[in-house]
Amino acid sequence: MLSIDITHRQGDFTLECAFDSDARVTGLFGPSGAGKSSLLRIIAGLVRPDRGRIELAGRCVFDSARRLQVPAHKRRIGYVFQRARLFAHLNVRHNLGYGAWFAREKPGRARFEQVVDMLDIGPLLDRRVTGLSGGEQQRVAIGRALLSNPAVLLLDEPLASLDVARRQEVLPYIERLSAQSELPIVFVSHQLDELLRLANRRVVAVRDGRVTFSGPTAEFLARPSLLGAEQARDAGVLLRGEVVTHLPEHGLSELTCGAQSLYVPHVAHPAGAAITLHVRARDVMLARQRPTDISALNVLEARIESLVADGDYAVNVHMQVGEQALEARITQRSAEALALAPGQTIHAVIKSLALAEQAWERLGSI
Repeated sequence: MLSIDITHRQGDFTLECAFDSDARVTGLFGPSGAGKSSLLRIIAGLVRPDRGRIELAGRCVFDSARRLQVPAHKRRIGYVFQRARLFAHLNVRHNLGYGAWFAREKPGRARFEQVVDMLDIGPLLDRRVTGLSGGEQQRVAIGRALLSNPAVLLLDEPLASLDVARRQEVLPYIERLSAQSELPIVFVSHQLDELLRLANRRVVAVRDGRVTFSGPTAEFLARPSLLGAEQARDAGVLLRGEVVTHLPEHGLSELTCGAQSLYVPHVAHPAGAAITLHVRARDVMLARQRPTDISALNVLEARIESLVADGDYAVNVHMQVGEQALEARITQRSAEALALAPGQTIHAVIKSLALAEQAWERLGSI
């Protein structure tokens, strides 16, 4: 459980944030300068707020009314910064050992090997960190934080300093961490795609030092004003499904979405597991009649709820698939050619590989 209610003034900027979260991964979202990193430093005990209360994993670490201030080194916080901040004069093994040195309960060899295997850094153990790529350095930084035996892990835009290729290298490891560990994680980002891959249950949005939203990720996506114009255009929705079976010969998993089938790249969850998929509006095509002889495997029957103009040439089509929302972003010309209108039955076409870069997570696990 994470419970924050603080006020802190820094020059002309005032940070005033209050929210609770019991999700395994809490996404902290907002533009640069919103106060996200400042809030993380306060949570970690690196900055003392003017007043308020902070509770981490069921333990109160700050309470101005009681004059309680648990020092940073006693809060059991694992902190990963935008840059790895590793010790250049040490190799990877010794950098990891530095994290273990701070642990209240020293990790045994089994725990060390578990972290190393999870992050695939075994081949790097004897290398100097100066010879590592940015992605490799961030994986080592995450491992160092984990080996400090934290009660909470804070990830402060850990991908911001990486190029696109390195981001795609590191993201799966953070996803694996969130899926395999019970450790509460606060993940900070101003990139919507990163946020949805890692925090598909709970989001806290911050702007100008204030919390503008705190709640389920699906509700967050449904409020474009929170996202900014560019990101709102392609936000899409979170669609729930249940694993039916796996098709290893094709590298696919079959899900059921209501009474309809949905095929996605293989997911490592057993039959019966509930899955959340992020479906981007731009990845959905529409057809008045059910199409045949096409390469796309996913054709979902939907009902049009509304059409909303987006600029001069685009239309956002809001639909329902059973009880769930789905959205497509198409050109105005396409909407007119199909003569789309609320209440119509439409067929939404989604390529399976369009879901390969999206988030899926077992519901209830975070």
